Amino acid sequence: MFDRDKWQEIFATISKNKLRTFLTAFSVAWGIFILIVLLGAGKGLSNGAQKEFIHDAVNSLNIEGGQTVIPYKGIKPGRNILLTNEDFDLVSNNIPHIEHSSAANFERSSNVLSYNNQHAVFMIRAVRPDHNYLENATTIEGRFINQMDIREFRKVCAIGVPIKKALFKEESPIGKFIDVSGTPYKVVGVFTDPGNGDNERIYIPITTQQRAMNANNRIDNIWSSLDNVALDNSDAIVKQVRELLATKHNFSPADLNAVRIENWSEDYKRMLSMLDGIKIFIWIIGIFTLIAGIVGVSNIMMIIVKERTKEIGVRKTIGATPGSIVMLIVQEAIFITAIAGYTGLVLGVGVLQLFSEEESDFFQHPSVDFNVAVAATLLIILSGALAGLFPALKAARVQPVEALRTE
Repeated sequence: MFDRDKWQEIFATISKNKLRTFLTAFSVAWGIFILIVLLGAGKGLSNGAQKEFIHDAVNSLNIEGGQTVIPYKGIKPGRNILLTNEDFDLVSNNIPHIEHSSAANFERSSNVLSYNNQHAVFMIRAVRPDHNYLENATTIEGRFINQMDIREFRKVCAIGVPIKKALFKEESPIGKFIDVSGTPYKVVGVFTDPGNGDNERIYIPITTQQRAMNANNRIDNIWSSLDNVALDNSDAIVKQVRELLATKHNFSPADLNAVRIENWSEDYKRMLSMLDGIKIFIWIIGIFTLIAGIVGVSNIMMIIVKERTKEIGVRKTIGATPGSIVMLIVQEAIFITAIAGYTGLVLGVGVLQLFSEEESDFFQHPSVDFNVAVAATLLIILSGALAGLFPALKAARVQPVEALRTE
């Protein structure tokens, strides 16, 4: 129950020892503050790094043609390896565990798009139907490019939300024709993409683009995602792809420059491993900061008990029990550490809130788990209480006569 006299005594003790109380509270608040800020910063880094990957399918391979650097079967190095539609079919049909696959050609410059009297400049990308899965794009109106568009060389397109707003305003674009550098394309769908610049694109069938540009079946890259079974063995899949293309294009399988294969699933796993290392490092720093705070509380509570030894002797002389003396000291320690811990928690969360307003591509939504924050605060309060308990128990065992002789 609430004992008014006891609390008045605690506040009187605190007011008489302002510096000592401040140092005790500061060591606690600082430990919680640093832990909260470190955990939040780690979360912000983790969110930023993962955001860079969630734009696209993380369990994927990106395959691009290159130039040979190793002589092979009498052929000198320096030969360009150009990928074609046949390479796309070869990889898609012969490599196991491929879930989605697309081929793409990239426009090297922006193109003027027109609809009625509206004009805008955006990038064009020629792709296959699975491209929206690989981009993690969502079709919000109509449809994406399909296999019929590929087979029949249709002049259709799917546009991003910014293009719809620029050319069509509030009008539905589905079924309308836009002029793409002099060629009309029918809009069959509108998509949204989590990538920063990926919405500002117009997708057209790759076969239509190849015919229009006399590209002779050339493609810039093959992009394939792997199923969950292959995630832990993606390097073996990369080796199979390289050997398959090496056989077709007659280059050494050991020539890594002939065909460049970027294994994004391995990059993603390395990133997660790095983030795990950062989390461990943050926890180590945070725990040692908490320990420093606890040691500070313990040292100060020992000083408090030593200073009050004579007072304890007086209390015992007039009938105070050892339990009441211990509880008085522990209650003071709990009160100081609770107020200080909560202050450190609030300040830490406030700093994270300020950081969240200065987010960048690599630092997103710094935050800390509420349960972790509360658990850390309770831990340091408990530790502060224990830090005061043991010196208090020692002092309570001192005989009144000896305590009264203490200077």
